[in-house]
Amino acid sequence: MGTMALAIHGGCGVMSPGSQPEAEWAEARAALAEALGAGWRVLSAGGRALDAVEAAVVVLEDSPHFNAGHGAALNADGEHELDASIMDGAGRLAGAVIGVRRARNPVRAARAVLDGGEAVILAGPAADAYAGARGAALVDPSYFTTERRRDNLLSMKARGQAGTGAAASEAEKHGTVGAVALDRDGHLAAATSTGGYTNKPAGRVGDSPIPGAGTYAEDGVCAVSGTGQGEAFIRHALAHDVAARMRYRGDALDAATAGVIADLTPRGTGAGLIALDAAGRVAMPFNTGGMFRGWATPDGDGFVATHGQVFALGRLGA
Repeated sequence: MGTMALAIHGGCGVMSPGSQPEAEWAEARAALAEALGAGWRVLSAGGRALDAVEAAVVVLEDSPHFNAGHGAALNADGEHELDASIMDGAGRLAGAVIGVRRARNPVRAARAVLDGGEAVILAGPAADAYAGARGAALVDPSYFTTERRRDNLLSMKARGQAGTGAAASEAEKHGTVGAVALDRDGHLAAATSTGGYTNKPAGRVGDSPIPGAGTYAEDGVCAVSGTGQGEAFIRHALAHDVAARMRYRGDALDAATAGVIADLTPRGTGAGLIALDAAGRVAMPFNTGGMFRGWATPDGDGFVATHGQVFALGRLGA
C-alpha cells in the first residue's frame, strides 16, 4: 500500500484570538475535523486523491464558518460571485469556475468542468448551467448569504468611507478554503474555493480559480492550495512557483513553500498555503496571525489548528 496524505485549510489572516468567542473557534475546528474525515475516508478506501480533495472542500463550503459556499463574502453590489478550481496531478488536468451564483458547491462545479474535458475554466451563468446539467446541485443565491456576511459588508463599506479598511479583521474581509491529497497510487490533487473578499468590485477574479496561481498539482512533484491576497498570487503564479522551485532547482517542499511566502512578505502581502510532495510530506507556511488548517499523517492521525496551538484528533475514522 502506498503512502497517503491529506491537508486542508480554511483561510489565513489577522485572526486575532479575541475577534470571536472561543465557541466559534471550536466550531470552526470541528468543521475542519469533519472535512479531514471526509477526505480521509476516500483515501483509506482506496479512492483517488481527486475525489478526496473534492470531498474535503465540500464540507468546508457547507460550513458557515468559512468564506466559500454557504457563508461566502458579498461583493460591493451585495451579491455572491463564487470561484473554485480543482486539479488532478495525473496529466495536470484542471477544471475551474468563476463567478458562479447558483452552484451549491462550487468545487463540484469545477469538477464537472474537469470531467467534461471541453474547457479548463467556465464563468458566470454558463458555468452554473454547465454544472447543473451534469448533476451538480443548484440553489437560490440567497442560500449562500448569512447574517454575518451582511454585517461584514456593512462594516467594510463604513470602513471604506472612513478610510480605515486596513484595520479590518480577517472575518470582515476575506478567506478561502482548500485541500491537497496524495493517494495510494501516488497521484496528487488540489482544490480551492472562495467567495473572494467582502465588498470586492463586481466581476473581480482572484487566484483561487486560476490553475498555477491558487491551485496546482503535478504527480511526482507537489500539490498546492493557497490563501491570501489573490492579486499577488496571480502575479507571482504562486502555486506553480512552488512546483518550479522543486522541479528545476531541486528544493525540498519546506524550502520551496517557505521561499514563495518569503517573497511576498516584504511587500506586505498576507499569504499562506498548504502543500504535499510525492512522499506525503506536508508544508503549511503562512505569514499572518493565523491560518485555519488541518492535516493527516500517513497513519491516519488527524490534527487541526488555527493559531499556534495544535489539536490532536486521534485516528481518523476510528
